[in-house]
Amino acid sequence: MTREAYHKALKELENEVLDMGNTVIKAVKDSVESLKSRDIEKSKEIIKNDRLKNKKRFDIEERCILLMATQQPMAGDLRILTAILNIITDLERIGDHAEGNAKINILIGKEPLVKPLIDIPRMVEVASSMLEECLKAFVERDVEKAKKIGSMDDAVDALYEQIYRELLLMMIENPRIIQGATYLIWVAHNMERIADRATNIAERIVFMVTGKMEELNVSSY
Repeated sequence: MTREAYHKALKELENEVLDMGNTVIKAVKDSVESLKSRDIEKSKEIIKNDRLKNKKRFDIEERCILLMATQQPMAGDLRILTAILNIITDLERIGDHAEGNAKINILIGKEPLVKPLIDIPRMVEVASSMLEECLKAFVERDVEKAKKIGSMDDAVDALYEQIYRELLLMMIENPRIIQGATYLIWVAHNMERIADRATNIAERIVFMVTGKMEELNVSSY
């Protein structure tokens, strides 16, 4: 492979990461929107499409490893390839969380939600923004933008704690809604994990650009 062909292959991999990222963001948004609208068929579609994201991850991974093995990339390119391997793993797991939300919607079935969805869509908004900023930082090699993503995770954590407390109080007051409230806690937890994985991606972008591993949004506990 010529150097020109190698750099073209590397650029194609980066574009595949962006494509996978945008697909995952859509799945996250759709998973909660289908829950909010009680759209079971949409949830089934999200579950079906998750297999495509898994296949995309394995395809990118295989191509990264092939470039590493055959082209002996220098330090900068090697960081890009290793960052891509980690980023696609987190993106695939985020897709799994979206799939989990879709499965919860199917489990709830025709039963009404125990409470209107207010804070969970807010979690989606922040977490999706984090992922969108990750993709921008990845393309622009923007370390400062990547570092700011970690601080956005605090808002998602605060919303999760608020939702958890509210639903717990509802379950104490009315034990008959325990199952329905637990389903919503699971959805909120999936969103909290999505934000955590977005932070992981931001950390990998910092490493890709600087060569230094830096933990973002370190817990004070």
